[in-house]
Amino acid sequence: MSSLPVLVLNSGSSSIKFSVYEAGDGQRTKLVEGAVDGIGTDNGKFWIKDANGAKLVDENPALPTRAVAFKLVADALHSGKFPAPAAIGHRMVSGGPTVQENQAITPALIDEMESYTAFAPLHTPIAVYIMREALRLFPGIPNFVILDTYFHRTMPEVAKHMPIPAEYANMGVQRYGAHGISYESIIYQLGGNVPEKLIVAHLGNGASISAIKNGKCIDTSMGLTPTGGIISGTRTGDIDPGVLLFILRKINETTKDAEEAADKLEVVASKKAGLLGVSELSNDMRDLRDAIKAGNAKARLSVDKFIWTIQKWIGSFFVELGGLDALVFTGGIGENDIYTRAEVCAGLGALGIVLDAEKNNVRGEATISADSSKVVVRVIPPAEDLLIVNHVVRLLGEKK
Repeated sequence: MSSLPVLVLNSGSSSIKFSVYEAGDGQRTKLVEGAVDGIGTDNGKFWIKDANGAKLVDENPALPTRAVAFKLVADALHSGKFPAPAAIGHRMVSGGPTVQENQAITPALIDEMESYTAFAPLHTPIAVYIMREALRLFPGIPNFVILDTYFHRTMPEVAKHMPIPAEYANMGVQRYGAHGISYESIIYQLGGNVPEKLIVAHLGNGASISAIKNGKCIDTSMGLTPTGGIISGTRTGDIDPGVLLFILRKINETTKDAEEAADKLEVVASKKAGLLGVSELSNDMRDLRDAIKAGNAKARLSVDKFIWTIQKWIGSFFVELGGLDALVFTGGIGENDIYTRAEVCAGLGALGIVLDAEKNNVRGEATISADSSKVVVRVIPPAEDLLIVNHVVRLLGEKK
C-alpha cells in the first residue's frame, strides 16, 4: 500500500484550521485535525485531535501574529509525532476572474490571486500568507489551491453579470459566490442520488444559498464578495446601495482620507452588521436563541430577519429551478439549530414543503420532511476537507 498524507489548510481572519488525511490507494481516512484560534487576541488556543477525538495537543499560547500561529502548525507537523504531509491543499474563497480552476500553487499564482484581495477582503490576505509560508516551510511538497468559486463557475451569464457600467465589469466585478466547497461536498455525499432540482442552504456565521440543477450551480446568493446575499452573523447581505452611500457620507464627515473611509465602511458592512447589528447583542445563533427565550425583542427581530431573507431566496430559486425536489440544510446553524430549520420551512408551505417536527428534533444528518411533503428536506453536514483532499489527489494524478 502506498501512503499519501494530505494536509488541508483552511485559514480565517483569526484562525487556522487544518487536518491530515490518508489518501493513498484510494483511501480517505482522517488521521488528525486541529486549529489555532484567537490570532491577534489574548485568548489563543492551539489543539490537535486524533481520528477518535482524543486531544493530542491542548495549549493556550500567545498568538500575537499569524506568523506565530502558523509556525505552531508547521512545527507540530515537522515534529515526527504526526504524519508529515506529502501534499497540501489550501482552501481559497476567490481567485478573482483569472483564477477559476483548482491548480498547483506557484509564487506567481499567489501574486495573481492577491491582486484580487478586494473580492474576499476578510479571507484572502491570510490565505495568501499561509500559501507563501507553506511553500517555504514545506519545501518540495506540492501545494494546491482549491477554490470556493470553482463550484459556481457553471452559473449562466445572466446570473453572473452585475448591472453596472462595463468598465467595472471588465475589471472582473461579477457574481462569484462562496461556500462552493461545502456545496460540492453535499453533491459528493449524495452520490448517485442527486435530485434534479436542489436547493442547499449553508447556514453558519457566514450564510449563503445555492440553486443546483442536475448537480451544477445555476445561481447562488453571495455576489462579488461573501458580504452579499442573505444576512450573516456580521454581514449585511444584499442591501440598497443607497444605504452604504449614506453611511459612507456620514463617515466622510470625520474621515477625509478615501481609503480610510472605505475601510471603515467595510468594517460596518462586514463586521458590525447582520445578526450582530440588528440584535446589538451577538452574531452567535445560540446566544440569540437564549435571548429570545428571555424576551429580548432585538434578538427576535434579528433572527426573524435572517429567516425572512432565507425564505425569500429559497422562493426565488424555486422559480428559477422550475420547481424543487429537495432542500438541504448544512453549516453550523443548518446542522444544529432545529428552530431555524422549523421557522424557515414553516413559511414554505406554498412550495410543498412540510416538516416533521419529531424528525427535525435532531442534530446531524437526517431526513426531516414529513411523508406528505412534496419536497424532501434533509440535513447533511458539509465535508469540505474531504472534498479538498479529493481535488488534491486528482490534481496530483494530472501532474504525473
